[in-house]
Amino acid sequence: MKLPSLLPLFLLAPLTGIATTASAEPGLYNLLVGTYTNGSSQGLYVYRFDSRAGQVTGPLRVVKASNPSYLTLARDGRTVFVVNENGRGSQGDDIGRTTSYRFDPESGRLQQISQVKTLGDHPTHSTLSPDGQFLFVANYSVEPEGSLVALPVQSNGVLSPVAQIEFFQASNTHPERQTSGHVHGVTFTPDGQYLFSPDLGADKVFAYRYNPAKQERPLSPAETPYTPVPSGSGPRHIVFSGDGRFAYLTLELTGQVMVFAHENGALRQLQVYTLAPEGFSGKVGAGAIHLSNDGRFLYAANRGDDNHIDVFAVDPVEGTLTFVDRRSVNGREPREFSIDPTGRYMLVANQGSSQLKVFARDPQTGKLGEELQSVDVAMPSDLKFVAVP
Repeated sequence: MKLPSLLPLFLLAPLTGIATTASAEPGLYNLLVGTYTNGSSQGLYVYRFDSRAGQVTGPLRVVKASNPSYLTLARDGRTVFVVNENGRGSQGDDIGRTTSYRFDPESGRLQQISQVKTLGDHPTHSTLSPDGQFLFVANYSVEPEGSLVALPVQSNGVLSPVAQIEFFQASNTHPERQTSGHVHGVTFTPDGQYLFSPDLGADKVFAYRYNPAKQERPLSPAETPYTPVPSGSGPRHIVFSGDGRFAYLTLELTGQVMVFAHENGALRQLQVYTLAPEGFSGKVGAGAIHLSNDGRFLYAANRGDDNHIDVFAVDPVEGTLTFVDRRSVNGREPREFSIDPTGRYMLVANQGSSQLKVFARDPQTGKLGEELQSVDVAMPSDLKFVAVP
């Protein structure tokens, strides 16, 4: 297999994951869509998104892959890391893997350059270290516990086998969802010094100090090795403010968002918000959570029977949240969502109803407006933008 020419490691640093201070100019973007393939989906899809009109066209490319459920981009937008969410009980491939691709933003072409095992079942989330040297992956399932793994990344984007693996024990509070550890997220602080990993099965958010000089064990427990959350709440995903002073966490099993102050790898609780409206008695499932490009607004999805995205204003000094609005996703099970680079649109991947939805967004108020487009995609699970040259 012919590999691309070597690239500086800084170009492999992550493209997304922290709030930025400005939005991009309107233009044409590639829209990379990950999916689950136990239905009619083929794998990875590349569409075009016109941010001047708020319209998706395509697909431009389709790449066959097994359950490419979550995508992580290098800073240059030309390397894509994909978790293949397979494991025991999966249809077809029953081995959890991670695959890297070379991406051509002009043509939309994806070329596989490497694939490795994650040494766990159902890898569900990943993040690239700020220096581009490691890809960290959350294995949701493994016998007997879930795990966090570190995969070295060569300068050309090729993945090496697992260098470090960490296991977490379950809380055993929920009789079905917490009988084993279920690592569900991996997120760096903006300064790249700490990695946080929420474990849905353990009811804890684990914290590690990152040291790339230790190639065989780049993670070591932080001085405060974990932060407990309410028993049975099931932490899922965490994001940080652009300055790293605050963190926002979804609690899947209770359908809530928790707000923390952050300092030197330690979290201190500030607030808890319930996403469903007062009196709601249906099934909940807090999932994806993201800050707007300018860091002024926080968005969190609630699945189950609610299927809304809640909008919060972020206090720039205190980091606390004020409720702004709720918006139906016009579908079922919003697995992920993404604000386009201009900040004028939000795209939602409704896994349960197999559609992408494009909503207008007001950058000044943070509110989500009318639905502009609906695109049929079988079981979409993640969305990433890359500018077209």
